[in-house]
Amino acid sequence: MTEMPARAKAISELVDRMLNGDRVALARLITLVENRSGPSPVIMSRIYPRCGRAYIIGITGPPGAGKSTLTDRLVARARSEERTAAVIAVDPSSPFSGGAVLGDRIRMQSHFLDPGVFIRSVSSRGSHGGIARSTRDLVRLFDAFGFDLVIIETVGVGQTELDVMELADTTVVVLVPEGGDAIQVMKAGLLEIADIFAVNKADRPGAGRMQTDLEAMLQLRGNEPWVIPVLLTEGTRDGGTDALWQTIGAHREYREAQEARSQGGAERREGELLDILDEELRRRVRWKLAHPPGDGLAAIIEAVRSGTVDPYSAALEILGDEGRMAALVEAPDASR
Repeated sequence: MTEMPARAKAISELVDRMLNGDRVALARLITLVENRSGPSPVIMSRIYPRCGRAYIIGITGPPGAGKSTLTDRLVARARSEERTAAVIAVDPSSPFSGGAVLGDRIRMQSHFLDPGVFIRSVSSRGSHGGIARSTRDLVRLFDAFGFDLVIIETVGVGQTELDVMELADTTVVVLVPEGGDAIQVMKAGLLEIADIFAVNKADRPGAGRMQTDLEAMLQLRGNEPWVIPVLLTEGTRDGGTDALWQTIGAHREYREAQEARSQGGAERREGELLDILDEELRRRVRWKLAHPPGDGLAAIIEAVRSGTVDPYSAALEILGDEGRMAALVEAPDASR
């Protein structure tokens, strides 16, 4: 009976240390949240009042577009202005461990020892939107810690990289000249999520044409308050990075002015609530299926496993019984 209070106290102390600037505590909380362990909702509810100050930049685009290099350049710009920055690099998942294939040790080494920068590689864990479920919570942790900027660099999975727009305040879509024409960009849905286009590796043939084609296609969207710019960059030579940094700042000013005239973020907060409920309910149900209680619910689960009852009928029966439904979604720790 004393295990849970002791554990809760340890988590509370860890959160307090993180909020007071302890980077070791921050790293431990990141691990807990990324692993989707039991205390994740408790951790997030504690830090949420301290969130809302960081500006979130999403860097997305196809593999090999040079997203990591541009991210490195943007971090350098932020540090030159004495702003702190956290980078969440969403890497492909290992098919064996489920962890990130790449790692923060081989990314942005010029900033690795900078106390004003925190770089974390996370696994996409099979997420179809290029963003792990835990990424939103990691953004919140960095925000509560006090970082001025949080940059999310996505895994680069082509047509499914759309989740980043739900998290980022400014989304930069990075393309390369040989990556295909503007029609392919439209098919991939990138026109809908981009706040800024960066045609990277602009020293290669076809960069100017891609810029012109994208600008022409964007004109078909009609008159919009924010005209999406198409910039030419050369990440390896640091070309065009100043213009990209300034354009991100301009979009931030535009966005903040728009939010001041509207309710701002209501739909996003509602969507976040639904995501949290979905994930937490799935976690509890899966635990209960693995540890069925000694009641009528256990009999239904066993009937489904044996094939004598189909999953649809079982689900309808559970949903129609308030007692069984309550038992199914009971917190795992409370049922031990």
